[in-house]
Amino acid sequence: MSQAKIGLSMLYTLGEPFTKMIKRLHSVPTNYIEIVDDGLHTLNTKRAAQLSEVAKSTRVKFTLHAPFADINIASPSKPLLKASIKRLTQSIRHANTINAELLVIHPGSKTGISMFYPQADWKQNVQSLKTLHAIADDYGVKLTIENLPEKYGYLMNSPTSFQRLYNDTNLTTGITLDLGHANLENQIDSFLKETPNQLIHLHASDNLGEFDQHLGVGYGSINWQHIVSVLKQNGFNGIIMTEAVEHVEESVQKLRHLFS
Repeated sequence: MSQAKIGLSMLYTLGEPFTKMIKRLHSVPTNYIEIVDDGLHTLNTKRAAQLSEVAKSTRVKFTLHAPFADINIASPSKPLLKASIKRLTQSIRHANTINAELLVIHPGSKTGISMFYPQADWKQNVQSLKTLHAIADDYGVKLTIENLPEKYGYLMNSPTSFQRLYNDTNLTTGITLDLGHANLENQIDSFLKETPNQLIHLHASDNLGEFDQHLGVGYGSINWQHIVSVLKQNGFNGIIMTEAVEHVEESVQKLRHLFS
């Protein structure tokens, strides 16, 4: 039986100052919150300590989304690759400080020169994941990899690509299934059916199947009743993070109703 928990990503507040976002944490309609370590909410030692205090004084449990702007763990540029790994390592440390349930990272992506070096980006993606996994283990942080659409150049966008990672390595890194991203690739059913044991975290937003709109639940083309039915059958017991940027509280309540 599914024991899924409904959470809320603070992505919808990313345009606000960090101080305003952190005040919201005392009134959000859930105890499961995903912090986005990017943009105006980029974490540092002081901010991570503030979040840790919030967790101690409330019933909030955090997950953390690693930075993704200008980050590419498959970059062919050694200086840029080094900078990406360094930035993600900082996020791993902050995940440890706030006692995050898990850390969501993006896979690598292709570049303008990928066509000249077949498979080089995939090999670098795998090597970077191995490196980050070892660092996360040292800090006691659980890593998950989010599926990103192939149409945007990302290397891990289907169950097949995740299975390739598992076949190429001894990594057992779980999947954060972004349902909006999967909808853009018509891959929702494939993930639900082919990787049920690897799905440990979900991002929930809607779209019309053309681009990543982060609409509220029920405002796009995703069949939410079907998804919830399959998740219940699979006994999914992770957190479903509402990642809408509009109709946010309504989306939380809709998901709760669907799982009730």
